[in-house]
Amino acid sequence: MLIQIVESKNIKLNDALVVWVEKKIGGLDKFLKKIDPAVIEARVEIGKPSRHHHKGPVWYAEVNLKLPGKLLRATDTNKDLRTAINQVKDELQVQIKKYLEKKS
Repeated sequence: MLIQIVESKNIKLNDALVVWVEKKIGGLDKFLKKIDPAVIEARVEIGKPSRHHHKGPVWYAEVNLKLPGKLLRATDTNKDLRTAINQVKDELQVQIKKYLEKKS
């Protein structure tokens, strides 16, 4: 299982959000089976950007995934927080596949 650090900005983290993040981002570990899980770290930040940049309900999700010799990063903003998390997961999945192709 990926080591996950979940942080929030301008919102209160509840259990449902933490479970959603762990399910989506933690699901990426199936692509990383050949890498020692002790050296993988996923730092997840979710929340609202500062209020003066966007109008209306805008959410963001950002993940920094540390792998041996590489830092993968994905960000997304959306009107729905769960959609932003899903988009970040999809982007990281593409980056992980490229990383693994280069390593083999």
